[in-house]
Amino acid sequence: MITSFRLPVAALVLALSPAAAMAQTAAPAAAPVPAAGAAQPPAKQIAPGIGIVNRDEIIAASNAYRNANSERQIVYKNQIAMAEARRKQINAEIAPLVSKFQEDQRNGSVGESELQQQAQTIQAQQRAGVQELQGMLGPVARSETYVMEQITDAFSKALVAAMDKRGITLVLPASAPLAFNSGYVISGNVLAELNAILPRVAVTPPDSWRPRAEREAAAAQQAQLAKPADGSAPPASRRSN
Repeated sequence: MITSFRLPVAALVLALSPAAAMAQTAAPAAAPVPAAGAAQPPAKQIAPGIGIVNRDEIIAASNAYRNANSERQIVYKNQIAMAEARRKQINAEIAPLVSKFQEDQRNGSVGESELQQQAQTIQAQQRAGVQELQGMLGPVARSETYVMEQITDAFSKALVAAMDKRGITLVLPASAPLAFNSGYVISGNVLAELNAILPRVAVTPPDSWRPRAEREAAAAQQAQLAKPADGSAPPASRRSN
């Protein structure tokens, strides 16, 4: 019996590393960036005052980001090891189900409805496994978010400092222009400023710390609650003499 139901093998196996199981956090991938302080001659520029910057590459190449990644492996060593061990257990639990599904699908020995039920069972266990690993690695993901906030805040200061030193008045992301020559790229200059401003960051957030998105959402909710029902501005508070 040939069935029309198919389930990609890649979707069946929980090949999930502890790092991939974490929430995301917007951690940029490491990419080549001109060395900090490397000469980027403005003479090649045709239109002065313009700079091209790749923010994610600069952050990934920064000393603060690299040091934090190394330190995190030490600080959260136990959580990462436990998550990896659990990942292997989950894979071992799912593997026989995957083998049976593939064999039944290949032999055509069961109906499509039963194949679909098997696939749904496998996917449900896979989703549960991912959620479990994400929970175990929650402190690690929280650390990553905390580190990225510190670096992105410093990046803004580094960018302004590099602009001032180079006389740049307009900065474009590297993904925006269709083409440009290297004379416009100031990533190395920004990286040098970022390393000087923030050589290291803390990897363990305080207990009271919340990610920026949560803080902003809470502030917006508080502002909404403070608003009168008619949408007018709240009355100014009186001051006694």
